[in-house]
Amino acid sequence: MDTTDTAPEQALAWHRAGKGAALATVIETWGSAPRRIGAQLVVSGEGEMQGSVSGGCVEGAVVLEAIDALEKGVSCVLEYGVSDGDAFAVGLACGGKIRVLVEPIGSVVPEDILVQLVDARAARVPVAYVVNTVSGARSVTVQGHAVRFARDRSGFEEDGETFVGIHNPPLRLAVVGAVHIAQALIPMARIAGYDPVVIDPRGAFGSQERFPGETIIAQWPDEAVTQFGLDTRTALVLLTHDPKLDDPALHLGLASGCFYIGALGSTRTHAKRVERLRAAGFTQDQIGRIHGPVGLNIGASSPQEIAVSILSQMTQVLRMGA
Repeated sequence: MDTTDTAPEQALAWHRAGKGAALATVIETWGSAPRRIGAQLVVSGEGEMQGSVSGGCVEGAVVLEAIDALEKGVSCVLEYGVSDGDAFAVGLACGGKIRVLVEPIGSVVPEDILVQLVDARAARVPVAYVVNTVSGARSVTVQGHAVRFARDRSGFEEDGETFVGIHNPPLRLAVVGAVHIAQALIPMARIAGYDPVVIDPRGAFGSQERFPGETIIAQWPDEAVTQFGLDTRTALVLLTHDPKLDDPALHLGLASGCFYIGALGSTRTHAKRVERLRAAGFTQDQIGRIHGPVGLNIGASSPQEIAVSILSQMTQVLRMGA
């Protein structure tokens, strides 16, 4: 699912406002479908809509079916073919097919289930919405589905009946050190789907001139990282080369659940870093979480190439746990 969508939150708002709401979710695709499995559209009883299940190809038909499902108080599964012509209109080379599950809130999806989902999303807790399309059993869980969470992959379980909708928090990146590498890494990370921030108390480094339009936290790194927060969907990259700046943030990173920690420096520099961390009481397992020297070994030499190696390693760890 595209975690920038807010279909569950809008569905709850419309339901509580008395308008009625139905969630439409892409549960299967074949060929070149415009939206991935898990994409959602929410429809109110008044015909309002938010989100997308096909990039515009079949939304009109889904809205009509959703309103009908709301009136009847039942769920339904819709199947659509996306023609080559319609697919080309939304930027695809060829068409495909999609199946869409339509679920009215209240009559089919209990309000408390939707509240659990919305609350978990607000708290940045990775959560799965699980529905058996045969029995109608529904639940929200944070347990299991590790591979699906890691790959952001919604879909059916092997039984062919149980659909698991993955709701991961948006990815975030905290970069300590507004250096040249960061100037390349921040826009690359944004393109890759991260919400990045730059942390550097040195005004000459962390300026809008050097990072136009980006969020800059001009505080001491440990204060800034505490303010930003680190969780399982956050990466921490340390680039200052200065232990006075890197180490305070690193200590917080090692005590957190952030999925990636990378620290710039040579093998010799990293060895000294390890010595300091051991003296500070960190275990070998904790220290082993640090990727240092940072980035995949692709022979990178320029700041831009180093940024590519860092983002590649972040992706590898996120998706493969490497």
